[in-house]
Amino acid sequence: MKNSPFVPVIVGTDINAYNMAVSFHEKYGIKPILVGRQQMAFTNLSSIMDRIEIHPDLAQEGRFADILNKLASKLKKEGQRLLLVGTNDVYVRLIIENRQELEGNYEFSYISEQLLDQLQNKSNFYKLCDQHGIDTPTTHFYDCAADGQFDKEMMYPVIIKPSNGIEYYNHSFEGQKKVYRVDSREEVQQVIDKIKRSGYREELIIQDYIPGDDTFMWDSVVYLNSRGETQLVSFGQVVLQEHTPTAIGNYTAVISRYNKDMMEKLRTFLEEVGYVGFANFDMKYDERDGKFKVFEVNIRQGRSSYYVNALGHNMAEYIADDVIHDKAKPLTFLNKEVLFTVVPRAVLRKFVANQEVKKDIKRLLKQGKWVNPLFYKKDKNFKRKLYLLIRQVNYYRKYKNNKW
Repeated sequence: MKNSPFVPVIVGTDINAYNMAVSFHEKYGIKPILVGRQQMAFTNLSSIMDRIEIHPDLAQEGRFADILNKLASKLKKEGQRLLLVGTNDVYVRLIIENRQELEGNYEFSYISEQLLDQLQNKSNFYKLCDQHGIDTPTTHFYDCAADGQFDKEMMYPVIIKPSNGIEYYNHSFEGQKKVYRVDSREEVQQVIDKIKRSGYREELIIQDYIPGDDTFMWDSVVYLNSRGETQLVSFGQVVLQEHTPTAIGNYTAVISRYNKDMMEKLRTFLEEVGYVGFANFDMKYDERDGKFKVFEVNIRQGRSSYYVNALGHNMAEYIADDVIHDKAKPLTFLNKEVLFTVVPRAVLRKFVANQEVKKDIKRLLKQGKWVNPLFYKKDKNFKRKLYLLIRQVNYYRKYKNNKW
């Protein structure tokens, strides 16, 4: 660490945090420092971390900047620059909200709080998409702070999910799901009432269900430098997502693809709204009208974004070259194939129904064009490897017992 011009401080301890730690270690041989609310098995016992600091009160009001700045005061004695990277929505928002308090100690590139609110509030986000020619699913919003029944005419089934995920999970309740798929107006009202009883008072998204299995879901990772210039655009077809109720939408396998028209459209949208940093789009292909419908944009790299690294474009390098080195990079549209997976081959063989995608999986595995970053070869801890092997076995059981 003493010979490195900078120290990565990664906020988070989950799979996304691990993938970013691998990225820094691969490119620079640096062991990052992780800061999080709880210890998680993805990063616990890893040999590629300098250390992991656990602060259960990290996300509590008034604590985030204080904890990080106290850490910075220890690290600054070495005279190194500190590069701050968030790995989930809560932490990225806290970095942005505490920008003024953190900027004296840390270097980072994130959007303004105003733009964050526009993009994370789904009602505002869909309006922005409409203004910039981005297709979205037919969507209605129900305000949980108001009384009354949901009375909009919709085709069923529909999807129900919170507009404010952070606030939603602050009001936990039995049977809470990340996303609900319901088949009637009566069932819609039952879900609304259950969520309202939890104390959640923000909007709910009630959205047309686009038909199709996991392989109809698509992913895009985009990086724009601190001047708002796009440097990297990817496009990926989801092979599998998590099927457990609390984890729907978390991708476990993705094949990188190439669709220049859609990649250009997403790039142009981000440039026009004044975006900087990593963005990660979730969308679904609607075969009824042949359009990709965007659900959301995450203000960060995603947990499955590591497929970008596997294509030779290290995510940590993009951040460091921009924020630390002020080094220009050309605009690159990734157009090669690779399979990213955190599930074993047996799960891919058994639970992927799309026959064309299955053929691609078989071919990419045979060609060695696949990657699972959780089994990073330079991470030597035996206990961690044993946990991951057990987790691989459990994945088969999870997919067998949970349908979406």
